[in-house]
Amino acid sequence: MAEHAPSKALNPMAMPVADAARALSRLGGATITAGMLRDDIDAGAPTNADGTINLVHYAAWLAREMSAAGETRAD
Repeated sequence: MAEHAPSKALNPMAMPVADAARALSRLGGATITAGMLRDDIDAGAPTNADGTINLVHYAAWLAREMSAAGETRAD
């Protein structure tokens, strides 16, 4: 009987940028790159102290950013 190596589970509360980009691309149906996430981080998206991304905090930040952009748009 062959033993299977345990799979490395990803923690959505502490994902490396590249892993977060891959996960968001799979879940969202649009290509998200690590560079896009780094641009968001440079624009103020939250990260953990070790540089990883908490997907819940990132989603909340995105929602605030989108809401703020909608409020400043002239209709």
